[in-house]
Amino acid sequence: MHEITLYGRQGCHLCDDARAVIAKVAAELGVKWTEVDIDGSPELREKYNDMIPVTLVDGVQHDFWRVSEERLRAALGG
Repeated sequence: MHEITLYGRQGCHLCDDARAVIAKVAAELGVKWTEVDIDGSPELREKYNDMIPVTLVDGVQHDFWRVSEERLRAALGG
């Protein structure tokens, strides 16, 4: 079973866009997804600050800045 993780922060319009795409695809394919606010961790903020939103599929970085619905579906086998 696949899992999607979204790294982002509050007030980020690209994160809002990514969240909408991920929620849609995850719901249609029955995939679990979680969101992590990078501002809650100095390590995550340092690593991803200039790249958010960052999407991981099964723990591996998949996309950053924008989430492509087609690429996400392909990575999930859907």
